[in-house]
Amino acid sequence: MLLTFIHLFPSPSKFKTLFSAPLQRQQSRRSNRTTSLPLFLCQILRNISTDKTAGPPPPTASAEPSVSVDKFFSIPPSSPMAAVDPHSFTDSTHPLTTHISLSLYFDFPSSTILASTLISLPTTHSGPFTLDTRSLSITSVLDPTTLTPLPFTLTPPIPHPVFGQSLIITLSNHSQVIIISKTSASSSALQWLSPPQTFNKAFPFVYTQCQSIHARSIFPCQDTPAARIRYDAKLNIPRQLFAVMSARHVDRRAPVVGSGEARGACDDSLWCGDDRVVDDFLMEQPIPPYLFAFAVGELGFRDVGPRSRVYSEAAPAVLDAAAREFAGTEDMIRVGEKLFGPYDWERFDLLVLPPSFPYGGMENPRMVFLTPTVIKGDATGAQVVAHELAHSWTGNLITNKTNEHFWLNEGFTTYAERRIVEAVQGEDRAALNIGIGWKGLVDAVERFKDNMEFTKLKTNQEGVDPDEIYSEIPYEKGFQFLWRIERQIGRPAFDEFIKKYIATFKFQSIDTDTFLNFLKANVPGIENQIDLKLWTEGIGIPPDAMEPVSSIYTKIVSLANEFKLGRMPREDEVADWHGQEWELYLENLPKYVEASQVRDNSIL
Repeated sequence: MLLTFIHLFPSPSKFKTLFSAPLQRQQSRRSNRTTSLPLFLCQILRNISTDKTAGPPPPTASAEPSVSVDKFFSIPPSSPMAAVDPHSFTDSTHPLTTHISLSLYFDFPSSTILASTLISLPTTHSGPFTLDTRSLSITSVLDPTTLTPLPFTLTPPIPHPVFGQSLIITLSNHSQVIIISKTSASSSALQWLSPPQTFNKAFPFVYTQCQSIHARSIFPCQDTPAARIRYDAKLNIPRQLFAVMSARHVDRRAPVVGSGEARGACDDSLWCGDDRVVDDFLMEQPIPPYLFAFAVGELGFRDVGPRSRVYSEAAPAVLDAAAREFAGTEDMIRVGEKLFGPYDWERFDLLVLPPSFPYGGMENPRMVFLTPTVIKGDATGAQVVAHELAHSWTGNLITNKTNEHFWLNEGFTTYAERRIVEAVQGEDRAALNIGIGWKGLVDAVERFKDNMEFTKLKTNQEGVDPDEIYSEIPYEKGFQFLWRIERQIGRPAFDEFIKKYIATFKFQSIDTDTFLNFLKANVPGIENQIDLKLWTEGIGIPPDAMEPVSSIYTKIVSLANEFKLGRMPREDEVADWHGQEWELYLENLPKYVEASQVRDNSIL
């Protein structure tokens, strides 16, 4: 996942007010908006405080305050259990789900989904079996063979504000179970848009965002990346709309009367309505639940390569602009394969979502979700695509076992993204990327100065809402750690190590210790050359982290420093700048300045 809005808001709770429903819980990272420059810069500079009577600036220039422990929660004890994940009710003594079969009926007027979920286990199980739920109405739990009801309870009676409720089902030598449920209009994973909120303003739209722990608000599941699942899904939607998923599209057809394919989600009279159609999907590779994704709306597409399409709302202007922006997608896939091994997901399609999507991108396998702000007209938005593509190897293929090891997803992916960008767009562009990340890392450490636990790579997140502690640290400190290893052993050796790492652990979920043990086994003596414990368990930025070195990076940072002395860049100095150059410049400007420091002698 790549977060792409400037930290303009003092806390995640303030950011929540921007979005009308469920994705309000998400927090932003940095901006890649394209605007008219230098006019945009002029506006930014004029908005910088120049009031001499305003007094000193706030005590910290951090864009967000440190996280307070009183914002954290703990999972209420429902029964003695061995936890798999601090963010899940999943019990380690229970079998992990291997396959889920979904029948989903989309009711746009009520912004709800009627669902039937068939869960398959690798072995039969007797006794309690626990799943995660949040904001779900559970109608019944059934034996799939006899369709007789099975006993179940939801605990705690009052749902936990972050983790929801555990659904505890009593099984008796069962390897499968059916759960009939209904989502809430406030489901944290679903964003419902009315027709006026869409581009063409003719039809409604809905899309998902399940990371980190929101899949449980669509269907009951073991909502932890430790439980990798295959799935198939039948999406019953209005005939005028089209569905896409993080899965292979198998068929689009009329509902089959009397087939039982609704599997109890709703009556046949609803499922087989004349105005309904069913889109069938299949995900044959095991993925963590947070990568479950779909979007339903008035969609169109353009082919941009032999294994890539770009989808968006069916507006020719948007589709054509997106197709131009992402025309180089196949080149990036080939670079990724050269660096990291075969692309194992068959297709790499992209969906440009409506502007309410609060992230830069989400790495759903086979169908990456993107914000429309990445369409800049100069192909630089492809760097967001590079990040989400890199996840195809690091994050999707190998996944952090829990969010406490999130750097294994995002640190590796940030490293892989920059290698792809370097190969496709050159070393200067990659250096800019590293420079922006370095500034973000410094700011993130400042943000957590009163709770340095979350400046570690390997964190303790017991009782913590993972959405509340998103930051650049797992991305940029994780990148810096891998870059440090590369510098120590050399790029050719590190490239071979990365390929071996991916081939060894693909389609698995691992933790930091597993990675470190693999590193020490394959790079003998590395623990004597790099303080691995300091990097993974230490707070702050290690002394052997490195700011990037490049002429363009140095020039931009120098110009930002000169602004502090009252000098702004001349037109000729910024004539060839694009979004990233401006972003690096703006990120390094002071937050406050006296009016006397600004001389109106350049672009203003």
